[in-house]
Amino acid sequence: MSNVQIADAGIPAMSVQAIDKVRELTEIVKAAPQYALETNHIIHGGMYSRTITMPAGHVLTGSLVKVNTLLIINGHVTAYLGDIGSAEFNGYGVVPASAGRKQAFISHADTDITMIFATDATSVEEAEAELT
Repeated sequence: MSNVQIADAGIPAMSVQAIDKVRELTEIVKAAPQYALETNHIIHGGMYSRTITMPAGHVLTGSLVKVNTLLIINGHVTAYLGDIGSAEFNGYGVVPASAGRKQAFISHADTDITMIFATDATSVEEAEAELT
């Protein structure tokens, strides 16, 4: 698997096979002790944002994302990007991310990840249903 620069080209949609690999990883990590991530939600100005903080040394597998988003990453993580490989991100950056992806992250340091997308939703439940 290659190591790519996610800030350069953004995060593309993933193939069915790549999404299945993340689903397999999800089943594996379910057997490990779980950490309850807190998600902070904001709906404002036609945008929905959700922010989590991943403590160092954790693995996160996300839901299948159905819309284009911006990811704001502040910290140090390795992200699985599907067929193009993985990327290590260290620092702060804003990354365009395509619909049709199911991310996996490993945190090397405490890392904040915010995902933002345009929406007409008026509740967190509506926005989450649109997102995943």
